[in-house]
Amino acid sequence: MQTRAAIEIADDRGLDLVEVAPTARPPVCRIMDYGKFKYDNTRKEREARKARKSKAMQEQREVRMKTRIGQHDLQAKTRLVKRLLGTGAKVKVSVMFRGREIAHPDLGMQLLRTVANDLVDEALLERPPAFEGRFLAMTLVPNPSLEKDTESTQEKEVAQT
Repeated sequence: MQTRAAIEIADDRGLDLVEVAPTARPPVCRIMDYGKFKYDNTRKEREARKARKSKAMQEQREVRMKTRIGQHDLQAKTRLVKRLLGTGAKVKVSVMFRGREIAHPDLGMQLLRTVANDLVDEALLERPPAFEGRFLAMTLVPNPSLEKDTESTQEKEVAQT
């Protein structure tokens, strides 16, 4: 089709003539609403960026506690770590030392050992406890064998319905 004829058709319909593949012989054009096309592309890019950002956010989460944490608070933090592991995120468990507490790293090690023992079925120890400044931290990752079990359970439930 001639370019002038295509432009006239696009004008009659109230649309734009957009060159899609300029390197092709003959060049390929399309009659479309260019403003709407650009708007849709920006929306798709924004959604893709949002999905990437949320995925990056889930890669590693951190749960902090202090050496003088109460028993119930420790259980609550452990439940939080378990919930985060359930979403598929890596979890960095940190114990913060303030002031002279740094002289007793054994208290922090005991706390992290307690958390690790409570989550032995749900998580694997990716990085053992180590000091990062005034923090004693370890990294836990979801247990891959547990994820496979939950996937197969979900598949069975879907098959039953």
